Amino acid sequence: MAAMAATEEAEALDLFTGIGLTEAKARETLRNAALSAQLRQAVLQARAALGSGLDKATGALLYNAAARLRDPDRLAFVVGYIGRREIRTDQQLGAALQYLRSHPLEPLEPADFERACGVGVRVSPEQIEEAVEAVVSRHREELLAERYHFNTGLLMAEARSRLQWADGKSIKNEVDLQAAKARPAPVEKQKAPVVENGEVGTETKSLLEQLRGEALKFHKPGENYKTEGYVVTPNTMALLKQHLAVTGGQVRTRFPPEPNGILHIGHAKAINFNFGYAKANGGICFLRYDDTNPEKEEEKYFTAIREMVEWLGYQPYAVTHASDYFDQLYTWALELIRRGQAYVCHQKVEEIKGHNPPPSPWRDRPMEESLVLFEDMRKGKFGEGEATLRMKLVMEDGKMDPVAYRVKFTPHHRTGDKWCIYPTYDYTHCLCDSIEHITHSLCTKEFQARRSSYFWLCNALDVYCPVQWEYGRLNLLYTVVSKRKIIRLVETGAVRDWDDPRLFTLTALRRRGFPPEAINNFCARVGVTVAQATMEPHLLEACVRDVLNEQAPRAMAVLEPLKVTITNFPAPQAIDVLVPNFPADESRGFHKVPFQSVVYIEETDFKEEADRGYKRLALGQPVGLRHTGYVIAVQNVIKDARGCVIELEVTCTKSDAAEKPKAFIHWVSEPRVCEVRLYERLFLHKNPEDPSEVPGGFLSDLNPDSLRVVDNALVDSSVLGARPFDKFQFERLGYFSVDPDSTDSKLVFNRTVTLKEDPGKA
Repeated sequence: MAAMAATEEAEALDLFTGIGLTEAKARETLRNAALSAQLRQAVLQARAALGSGLDKATGALLYNAAARLRDPDRLAFVVGYIGRREIRTDQQLGAALQYLRSHPLEPLEPADFERACGVGVRVSPEQIEEAVEAVVSRHREELLAERYHFNTGLLMAEARSRLQWADGKSIKNEVDLQAAKARPAPVEKQKAPVVENGEVGTETKSLLEQLRGEALKFHKPGENYKTEGYVVTPNTMALLKQHLAVTGGQVRTRFPPEPNGILHIGHAKAINFNFGYAKANGGICFLRYDDTNPEKEEEKYFTAIREMVEWLGYQPYAVTHASDYFDQLYTWALELIRRGQAYVCHQKVEEIKGHNPPPSPWRDRPMEESLVLFEDMRKGKFGEGEATLRMKLVMEDGKMDPVAYRVKFTPHHRTGDKWCIYPTYDYTHCLCDSIEHITHSLCTKEFQARRSSYFWLCNALDVYCPVQWEYGRLNLLYTVVSKRKIIRLVETGAVRDWDDPRLFTLTALRRRGFPPEAINNFCARVGVTVAQATMEPHLLEACVRDVLNEQAPRAMAVLEPLKVTITNFPAPQAIDVLVPNFPADESRGFHKVPFQSVVYIEETDFKEEADRGYKRLALGQPVGLRHTGYVIAVQNVIKDARGCVIELEVTCTKSDAAEKPKAFIHWVSEPRVCEVRLYERLFLHKNPEDPSEVPGGFLSDLNPDSLRVVDNALVDSSVLGARPFDKFQFERLGYFSVDPDSTDSKLVFNRTVTLKEDPGKA
């Protein structure tokens, strides 16, 4: 019986974690028999409609419905709508539950219910834009006057009231965009470049060229108080003096990733900006892991993050961790309580979510009581979710009293079992910046709402306060970069792993063959501004071509070989042909390839009858063989039993004795067999995460032709000895990189990018 119970519990645990619950939350749910039974019913019903792979958003809807509906029949009724994707948001679910509460008697009228909770209502991006524009226009004067002190939560609330069923994230993005436009534009001043040995280096110039918009207004070290919105206290100047004594007036930045996933193209911009700004000003940059959530952190992420930072060409001044400062952070938390600025709260996570949660009934509890309870939290006397430490402030987005510490009974990667309470980002980040004497805390625009809490917390503890500056994120079309979504792609087999070359993680781009210089150049071209930048992938690919054109030596490969026998080959054995490594600069050397009576060309480079405009090999239409000095003409076409061309017999003539051919084609002779992987975009639509563009979700938008594997391609012998990540331009085909799957017996190449399109080329 015990074994059966254990098996059932394990199955239920898998079921609940499969919808996005943490293991701790799933175990907590299992302890509530009634809720566990309800949730199990809901998940199984939804799986029957949607399949086993339920995303986290759907899982959250199911959990909330199961927790708030006690009637199994009514739960099944609501889950039916969730399973048909007709209830998709928290707002709809809330309206559905409100409707059921106000209609206690059966039967329910489906049409009336659907009207009440917005079933079938689709809010277009244009409607969101118009509504937000109207709201921003109504508050334009306050925005101009208060700038970043204006509470954008008010704009969100008003826009939501106008667009009851719109996606909250889409509204927020539009509010951020239009609020930024409505604020007065900064006056741009040209900063003087950093001069080294009397000259400005080209590297320094490119870094400084990134600094546009808000970045041009950055304060000098120690002049934090000159920044708009900076809070000056009676002790500010003394703290800044101490700060300058530590740093010597040096610029200090940090790159603070969470070690719970692999870095992506957006992080490349953050790396370039943080490390680049410090370097351009003779400063230093820390790599600091924000390791405050032990449930999601793994050693492989710590290693991969540092590897990618260094691959992009940056060396951290020091590698630190938020966990290095856990003791100090705990001491400061006690001090915050003593100063009456923090309290222990027992509201549940669900209660304090959203924009207008109810105030905590424990906000005014005595300081002595909170000290005792916080110590009890540290000693493990409270379960997960039973108590938090909250700070007494209202953030810029209207969020009240953010959480500083929560209980998690999960061993930490670095501190082991020492702690069962862990600090949050809102509490940790600014204090770690203070400890490390960061001068410029550079972060993306979504953290703007935390600027007030950043200043508040440092000042509440009377410690050195850095300055937070926000800039727009870098996004790419035709991709997803969220950790959760990439994990789903891996789990469903859509991609192999985090480094699958169809993804835009940095490990994937490296594997595909993107040079780090190209990624850095792309980030420099995008620049650093307040506005979010959403770019087409081909702009990044153009930067890749620019670099590889200078870095990748030429070679010849044939993907779909067609055998060609030269019946009048001019020598009894193979001739060594010299091929320039870089045709535009022959001073960079040559390599030899054998040329003999049997060569292989691309199948597509031959047609029996040439179409109009076709310039390659055909009956009666000779072509030149690149680098050989010979022109070949078809004499005989050999076919198999099915009528397919399997071999050509040709004659050759010296180029200077033949009429100039219309085209020169590549070829291989005495080749080596290799595998070639040809990549296209992973998704069919520009915005695979946008439900208005892809109603079925990003997994329904996969491009079936995103990978084509050519098992028996042929490549010339010049590539022998190539190592993983070595790069080549295969003439007329594109740029290719050696994949780590290569073996001594067979090389594997990834196509990095195609060659530039030439509209005039047949």
